[in-house]
Amino acid sequence: MYKAPVEDILFTLKHVAGLDAALAEGALGDLDQDTVEAVVNEAGRFASDEVAPLATVGDTQGSKLVDGAVRTPDGWRDLYRNWAAGGWNSLTADAEFGGQGLPHMLHIAAMEMWNAGSMAFALGPMLTMGAIEALEKHGSDDLKATYLEKMISGEWTGTMNLTEPHAGSDLGVLKARAERRDDGSYRIFGQKIFITWGEHDFTDNIVHLVLARLSDAPEGTRGISLFLVPKFLVNADGSLGERNDLFCHALEHKLGIHASPTCTMIYGDGRFGEEKGAIGYLIGEENRGLNCMFTMMNNARLAVGVQGVAMADAATQKAIAYARERTQGKAPGFSGKGMSPIIDHPDIARTLLTMKALTQGARAIAYSCAHAVDKSHHLQGDEARFWADRSSLLTPIAKSFGTDAGVDVASMGVQVHGGMGFIEETGAARLLRDARIAPIYEGTNGIQAIDLVTRKLPIGNGDHVRGFIVELAKIAGAVAASNLEGFGETKDRLNASLRDLETATVWLLERLAAGETAAALAGATAYQRLFGLTLTGIYLAKGALADAGDGQQPARIALCRFAAENLIGETAALKHSIVYGAESLAAARIALG
Repeated sequence: MYKAPVEDILFTLKHVAGLDAALAEGALGDLDQDTVEAVVNEAGRFASDEVAPLATVGDTQGSKLVDGAVRTPDGWRDLYRNWAAGGWNSLTADAEFGGQGLPHMLHIAAMEMWNAGSMAFALGPMLTMGAIEALEKHGSDDLKATYLEKMISGEWTGTMNLTEPHAGSDLGVLKARAERRDDGSYRIFGQKIFITWGEHDFTDNIVHLVLARLSDAPEGTRGISLFLVPKFLVNADGSLGERNDLFCHALEHKLGIHASPTCTMIYGDGRFGEEKGAIGYLIGEENRGLNCMFTMMNNARLAVGVQGVAMADAATQKAIAYARERTQGKAPGFSGKGMSPIIDHPDIARTLLTMKALTQGARAIAYSCAHAVDKSHHLQGDEARFWADRSSLLTPIAKSFGTDAGVDVASMGVQVHGGMGFIEETGAARLLRDARIAPIYEGTNGIQAIDLVTRKLPIGNGDHVRGFIVELAKIAGAVAASNLEGFGETKDRLNASLRDLETATVWLLERLAAGETAAALAGATAYQRLFGLTLTGIYLAKGALADAGDGQQPARIALCRFAAENLIGETAALKHSIVYGAESLAAARIALG
């Protein structure tokens, strides 16, 4: 059974991601260590004791569409209501509407644990929190007054409606349409697919954020508007009114996350109400809906990266526990009776350490990104812009590296279990099935790579990424200066990966400046992984250098050395692929027919 790694999470927050320094600077208001530890500990308890025990029930029963209504698995409605009653939906929300105003770092840490308990469960709250943020930043005062308090309390949930059957990542071709009404409202018509928690029995109302196009809107993404479309209309006194003209037409049958209802939503076909059209209210300005939605999407991308971390941690815990109990053969040096625990076999130990290193590296990247988000919100002027640029740079890496690690580590977990990993009763297969969606949604990892190379590297004409590499090099230098035992070849391996990162970065920036976008994009995914592996090595080193007084420093040094000497050497091959692979890619397309 999953046990939230509270100690590891607190250590990463404080000593790697930068929370301790931010608290010492007073950069996070009146937040203190006691509050941080209380929030993380209680989030971990809820994930371990209340969410995780219902994960298998959710996976085996799934959510079902019955007579137009979605029924969630046994116990899940009460689980959600207990979660909302604990105030978890309000962690980072505006205090004016009942939120706690806590840093994004704590939200991301808590999200990791809830997702590790059950990713299918945590998906609903994740989207509600994103909808809250979009409404806080772009909604009118009337919309905020009507909807925010109940969304923040968890009494109502929220969704994000982007995708259509013909419009996946290319939102410029979406066809959902909106019509103006004289009273200032709009009527929404169309179909949306893959809508997570689009219908359920957790709450009395669901607040949908829907992208649609007005008849006189410009073509492409410049002509998209964002609308708030509630399941039930809200009366002037705040009570629920008539059912809006929208409904869930079908649920998708998926590889994983079975308990999370993935809905096909129909808007405006006349099933409800006297007039066809779902009543919606404009968020922000007409034809600028994508700007508003990106407020929700950017943080959702970081949250999805944390889903990958969660799956990786849960898989690592399960694999280590199994490897300690399962006996097979005799490991080298074993002289006892019977068979050795498989954890003593070098290949299993290597696999488990790889899982652990990738998990901790992905966690550090995600938490460091959340730290940058917090700094950008709490500072002003040039300092705020610097940290906003840092969060922009780290977001695609956090999303892609975290979710790739989630799939890879969960797959390794199945392998450690051997044949039993392929059997559902161990739970190892569920983690792999659930993890597999994360590299796909909220922008596929290939799209994240495009974003990283074409939009994030050129920030400040490349000065920001160059400065970041200099910061990372200082950490590598601190390894050599520390004189701590156990690092082995870590310093040299870190410096080699940093040189690979710098060479690849310069090459990509030169290609972009020369207008050779295709050549740059040919190496984008490789670059994204190169960056993630380099950060993994550096952040593990940063953690290994920090003596937290918990007696774990030798183990952290040993894991850092393992990653440096066994994993991050891949950066050399990735650099070669980036710099020399574009021409061969173009030539080889003939092989695709």
